[in-house]
Amino acid sequence: MSDSKVLTESKGKSESSAWLFVILAGFLEVVWASGFKYEEVPSLVVLIAILLSFDLIIRATKVIPVGTVYAVFAGIGTIGTVIVEILFENGSVSPLRVALILLLLACIIGLKLTNKEGDV
Repeated sequence: MSDSKVLTESKGKSESSAWLFVILAGFLEVVWASGFKYEEVPSLVVLIAILLSFDLIIRATKVIPVGTVYAVFAGIGTIGTVIVEILFENGSVSPLRVALILLLLACIIGLKLTNKEGDV
């Protein structure tokens, strides 16, 4: 196997891992942000979720541009937190709120799709 092929495969695995870190960190953000409001989430879980989410974000920024990482992380956290709030509060949501959540989701996907190899 040629060196360039090994480097390409290694970079692909590294980038895939970085995106997995961003997604996991986004879900952990939902846990810790929700824990600020809901007593059902123990303080220790909130603290662990904060520390782990930021560790994952730091690791991801070694491979993916920091602006992209942070935007996707915050977007996942925002969407997840809104969904948790809808589920725990009253269950009703306006069509405008749904449209805005879908727009935010489209922007997150767009950032992922437009991430170029040389953007670091």
